[in-house]
Amino acid sequence: MTPDSNSTAAHLSPDAAVPAKSGPAGLQPPLALREPVEHVIHSDRRVDHYAWLRDKKDPRVVSYLEAENAYADAYLKTTEPFQSRLYHEMLGRIQQTDLTVPYTLRGFEYYTRTVEGQQYSIYCRTAVRDSAEQVLLDLNLLAENHSFLGVGIFEVSDDNSFLAYSTDTTGFRQYTLEIKNLQDPALLPLRIERVTSAAWSSDNRTLFYVVEDETTKRSHQLYRHVLGSNGPDTLLYEEKDERFHIDVERSRSGAYIFLVANSHTTSEVRYLRADTPSLQFQLIHGRLDDHEYYVEHHPGSSADPAGGVFFIRTNDAGRTFRLMTAPAVDPVRPRWHEVIPNRPGVMLSGVAAFRSHLLLVEREEGLPHLRIVDLTREAPTALAASIRINFAEPAYNAALGANPEFEATFVRFTYESFITPRSVFDLDVRTGDRILRKQQPVLGGYDPTLYASERLHAMASDGTKIPVSVVYRHDTPRDGSAPLLLYGYGSYGISMPVSFSSNRLSLLDRGLIFAIAHIRGGGELGKPWHDAGRMYRKMNTFTDFIACAEDLIALGFAANNKLIIEGGSAGGLLMGAVANLRPNLFRAVVSHVPFVDVLNTMLDPTLPLTVGEYEEWGNPQRAEDYFYIKNYCPYTRLDRKDYPAMLIKTGLNDSQVMYWEPAKYVAKLRTLKTDGNVLLLKTNMGAGHGGASGRYDYLKEIAFDYAFVLSELGIYQ
Repeated sequence: MTPDSNSTAAHLSPDAAVPAKSGPAGLQPPLALREPVEHVIHSDRRVDHYAWLRDKKDPRVVSYLEAENAYADAYLKTTEPFQSRLYHEMLGRIQQTDLTVPYTLRGFEYYTRTVEGQQYSIYCRTAVRDSAEQVLLDLNLLAENHSFLGVGIFEVSDDNSFLAYSTDTTGFRQYTLEIKNLQDPALLPLRIERVTSAAWSSDNRTLFYVVEDETTKRSHQLYRHVLGSNGPDTLLYEEKDERFHIDVERSRSGAYIFLVANSHTTSEVRYLRADTPSLQFQLIHGRLDDHEYYVEHHPGSSADPAGGVFFIRTNDAGRTFRLMTAPAVDPVRPRWHEVIPNRPGVMLSGVAAFRSHLLLVEREEGLPHLRIVDLTREAPTALAASIRINFAEPAYNAALGANPEFEATFVRFTYESFITPRSVFDLDVRTGDRILRKQQPVLGGYDPTLYASERLHAMASDGTKIPVSVVYRHDTPRDGSAPLLLYGYGSYGISMPVSFSSNRLSLLDRGLIFAIAHIRGGGELGKPWHDAGRMYRKMNTFTDFIACAEDLIALGFAANNKLIIEGGSAGGLLMGAVANLRPNLFRAVVSHVPFVDVLNTMLDPTLPLTVGEYEEWGNPQRAEDYFYIKNYCPYTRLDRKDYPAMLIKTGLNDSQVMYWEPAKYVAKLRTLKTDGNVLLLKTNMGAGHGGASGRYDYLKEIAFDYAFVLSELGIYQ
């Protein structure tokens, strides 16, 4: 059943099940070849007609993807002037020549800056007592002759002399580690492939780094490199359990190096004094199923930098975590002491230690909060010695900013909302005063008073209240006639931030309402919220999203024939699942790098990340898991019926959701859909999971997406 490989139309199917619908001026979409491959497991037979698309080396694959790209471009060709207008409109809001707020570290101020016309940032520093700029990395130079550039590691040695950094030039998130002598422009003769994390010891000569498996991309081996050494680097640790990956990191105090091994539900930490890099890492507490803990260090006094205590954030007494201390010299489990108890309604999601205070990142009622604990104050409890930083807007995002200095007497944090541009604040922990260091400029006369934001709650079928964040212009009608774009994710315990986007103004100013559904499976309400939307509760994620859509229509925020939905990666799985469940509810779908072939991917343990994902989705080698996944897998559940208009986007070099998942999904859907709505597949042939890396190229991708959405709504200006 294999076609003649010499045929110029080898990627096309001569006998597709359903004739293609005509597009503009009779434009016909490509139809992928059907080559049936049979799978039988748990006595269940499935036939996959598009498994051949997995072979990236097969010239028919690239030919098919390019044919889909050509079709998508041709279908939206009439919108090209509109795309250009949207692009220049969004570009006009951006201060193209700009720099970030500098942060101070060991006598230097570090920042990045951008220059008008250049795609990438330039990493720089100046000495505190000398204004002369030193360029550390010019990404524009590093990106020459590459269609993509991503930066991973950026770590400066304690003596400020060496920079360890890593770059990816394909989008596959495969980073190469190099070391630059900051006293000499030449690079050291070191190139290490597939490095995912790194940390310097305090001797300025020893670098610890973690590499990933070449096939599965699981970070699994820890090495020690000594500058100037000629022999092979020393392998210190190898993680054998395929559910776990490892990371190496330096404590904020600088006194310790931590090796963290974790799965989606379990973790353990090893530690090593940063001034004894030749010794072995010691285990704090062995892994136990469903027990996660993470460690910070506080020395207690400057006389003994490696003494003091470890602050341990653990969920051993509740899924929302509590805070413990243990002596750094002997942090065994019996010596852990509780300082902040578990609070079921408050998720303790992060801890950062400073000399005089702790910064706690909490989540309560679906919103992030920052709490400062004064370590110099005598109080009956740590909470009694704390203050929470309050924010006034109903929906927002707040997070810890760049705070590398352990001795700092202020905390830098970022704040933004749908209406307030990203703002960088320094909070003086002695006085409580906030100082605004910078707010993201929005050029073109942005007026925040023209917009309104709300926090709503939709009611799920089981009575659970689902938070929904909404933004719109004041003059947008709320009578059920407005179009609405609803975004969702809902996986891995990741919270969708309520962030500002100057690009989004191009939608709001054209009368769209924008909303985020904070559905179960995410982390908005802590670890229990994640638990309620994974494994055998995964269907909650999809039904929550549908409930949010229905409530927004019922409340007059959206017209029932003008509801657009959008999601990416696991959010693309969400898009595929709800389009199968309720296709008539949505006018159009925008799906980025969608994880839509869940069953086939989870059945293949050789693919990147698969085994570690068993704790999120299940292991389909087990019959119960297999049939549960099959019940919602978008690719498997495609059926002969009407579907909304769809724009599906992917990257040829994606390492997290392989390009073939969305390609197979589109190919199969073309043969089943009974409607006349458009189905587009757009592949970035030189990028990966995050799309284009250059800021101008990325903006053009957004303009393409917006043109699709707006044209589907009949808005062309």
